[in-house]
Amino acid sequence: MRPARIGALGAWIVVLTGAGPALAQVTSDVPAGLPASIVDLRTVEGVELLGAEWRYHDVHIVETDHRLPGPDLRPSGPPSRTHDIEPQASARDFDDSAWEVLDPTSLEARRGNGRLSFNWYRIRVRIPERIGSFDPTGSTAVFEIVVDDYAEIWVDGVLPVVLGQSGGPLVRGWNAPNRVVLGHDVRPGQEFQLAVFGMNGPISSPPGNYIWIRSATVEFHPADGIGRFQAVEADIRRLDPKLDEVLAPEARVERVATGFRFTEGPVWSPDGYLLFSDPNANTIYRWTPDGQVLVYRTKSGYTGVDIGEYGQPGSNGLTLDDDGRLVIAEHGNRRISRLERNGLLTVLVDRYRGMRLNSPNDLVHRSDGALYFTDPPFGLPRFGEDPRKELPFNGVFLWRDGELTPLVDDLEGPNGLAFSPDERFLYVGNWDLRRKVVMRYGVRADGTLDEGEVFFDLTDAPGEEAIDGVKVDARGNVYVSGPGGMWIVSPAGKPLGAVLPPELPANFAFGDADGRTLYMTARTGLYRLRLRVPGIHPEPAIP
Repeated sequence: MRPARIGALGAWIVVLTGAGPALAQVTSDVPAGLPASIVDLRTVEGVELLGAEWRYHDVHIVETDHRLPGPDLRPSGPPSRTHDIEPQASARDFDDSAWEVLDPTSLEARRGNGRLSFNWYRIRVRIPERIGSFDPTGSTAVFEIVVDDYAEIWVDGVLPVVLGQSGGPLVRGWNAPNRVVLGHDVRPGQEFQLAVFGMNGPISSPPGNYIWIRSATVEFHPADGIGRFQAVEADIRRLDPKLDEVLAPEARVERVATGFRFTEGPVWSPDGYLLFSDPNANTIYRWTPDGQVLVYRTKSGYTGVDIGEYGQPGSNGLTLDDDGRLVIAEHGNRRISRLERNGLLTVLVDRYRGMRLNSPNDLVHRSDGALYFTDPPFGLPRFGEDPRKELPFNGVFLWRDGELTPLVDDLEGPNGLAFSPDERFLYVGNWDLRRKVVMRYGVRADGTLDEGEVFFDLTDAPGEEAIDGVKVDARGNVYVSGPGGMWIVSPAGKPLGAVLPPELPANFAFGDADGRTLYMTARTGLYRLRLRVPGIHPEPAIP
């Protein structure tokens, strides 16, 4: 196969400078905008409009059987006694028919027993046919409550828990508003069961006061408001008619968040959110489709005293293993680590034959669990000339069963990597201004690679960009971060088209429930693009 060259196409490779409309900034709030309607659940009219009824019950602290920590750090050790709460009333179908019914105008009445005390408020809301002149069909419904002092919110028996999360359904702060998106594209008659767990606080210094609700509302935002993002200016070049099978003619690029330093390494969680790195800020962020951006993990790649010397000390590539655990390429710490479900960090590999890795960049699992990763020197302060560099090469590695095997050692800047759908080939991008190529390696039965060949060559492209992230869709098309933007290349190495968003993408992730949304981490922003084909992405077998 002859490698594709861009030839005369280089004349149109430019980076657009238009910033486009400003959208969701880095924030832990749901970006609300102005709602079309607000229903006050502290009023008789409000609860009647939503077919609702407040019910209440005190919570008691009770003793219960448990176990001490075992070798696995889980409650698998010797029997012990601890405390729990009663009743456990978070489930959607919990029977609260015998509970006290509250007049909505009495929500400000002090409840609980003072000092260390807790309680439950439960209410089921139904989307009405109309709210005055507003038709809520297709809108986004947002529940907001302010409980004195703290609150947690279960929606239909679910309390999403993500490491580092504050706000949303979890405790936000002292007398702070909790905001939870009940649903997008809601329909009249649709119901949501809410269970609000109230807490008196501060917990460490139980006050003499009581628990009460300061405010409780349901907002309705029109379909083009919350969670719906405007298109930005982007140049989509169609170089082959077959691009229409991948990207609809009417497809548009959307910016969904901005305000970062340098976004990288995205991965979509099956729990419905995107994780991505900002290696310059040493942070992993979590983005949800309702527009929330939360810090998922600080100090994501380095904690050294000399961090000021580093341009990109933080994490870069992210992926998920078969158990849904986050696997992280840490630049500054020069290692691959795994974030366990209990929040502990396990170092998987940091050395080859006693020599420290350079700065792991990107990573991907094969279906048998084997981990492949690239290890260029770009996370070191002086890159390849850094005196801290110990390995004599910049490699592509295989890590399996605790054993590290170098696979490629002749690339100057091994970067993004991805498997073909049948895993017969591994694509590796090379960040080298003198050799801007995507290599394709055959994968042998034992997981090692053959000599490889040039799959796609952009060396003649102008600019100070080389090859960065690489991803593959279910049909085998390859998505390449290269000079000018994102290139879409057929399995035969033929360029089908290119997408030039306002900022140069560094890497990609396929996401959403159908896997047909391509998320692009691009400098200061996060962008997305709907496709006609699903992409290959981690699909953990989470029980």
